[in-house]
Amino acid sequence: MSVTRCTWAKLANPRYIEYHDTEWGVPCHDETRLFEMLNLEGAQAGLSWETILNKRDTYRLAFDGWDARKIAAYDAAKVAELLANPGIVRNRLKVAAAISNAQAYLRLLDEGSSLDQFLWAYVDGKPIVNHFQPGEFPARTELSDRLSKDLAKRGFKFVGSTIVYAYMQGIGMVDDHAPACLCRTR
Repeated sequence: MSVTRCTWAKLANPRYIEYHDTEWGVPCHDETRLFEMLNLEGAQAGLSWETILNKRDTYRLAFDGWDARKIAAYDAAKVAELLANPGIVRNRLKVAAAISNAQAYLRLLDEGSSLDQFLWAYVDGKPIVNHFQPGEFPARTELSDRLSKDLAKRGFKFVGSTIVYAYMQGIGMVDDHAPACLCRTR
C-alpha cells in the first residue's frame, strides 16, 4: 500500500520524512521549540530545509539547547566558536541574528508575554487550515506580512515574510498539508 505525502516530503531522507509526518503543520506551544524553529527558519534562508534538518542536532548542541538566556549573553569568543563549527551554517549575520532573537525573546518575556501567546494570538489560538491544491501554495501571505513586521519591530532578525510563513507552517499555525496527504487534518 502506498503512503501519500505532500510532494515536498518525498525525499528519501528519513529526517525529512519524519519532520513532515510528526512536526510540520502540527500545532506547537512549546516555548523552546518555538524559539528553536524561529532561528532555524532564519538559518535556512537561501538554503534547503533538508540542509537545516541535517544540522539540527548540532545546532541544539552549539546553541545550548536553545536556552535564550545563555544565547543572549554570548560574547565574541562564543561567536568565534560558532563560526568555526562546521555542523551549523557559519554565517556571521545568522549567528548574530540568533543572539538578537534571544534578546528580543527575553524582552517579550519581560513584558509578561511568551512566544506562544504572542504568535498564537495572530490566529486566535487555532491553526489556519488552508485548502490549496499542489502548485498553489503561497510563499507569503498578508498574515505572515503582519507577523513579520511585528517581529522585526520587536527586534527579531531574519524574519522576513517568506521566512515567517514557513515558520507558521512549521509550528502548525498554518496547516498546508496537501489534500491527499496522510497528515491532513481536515
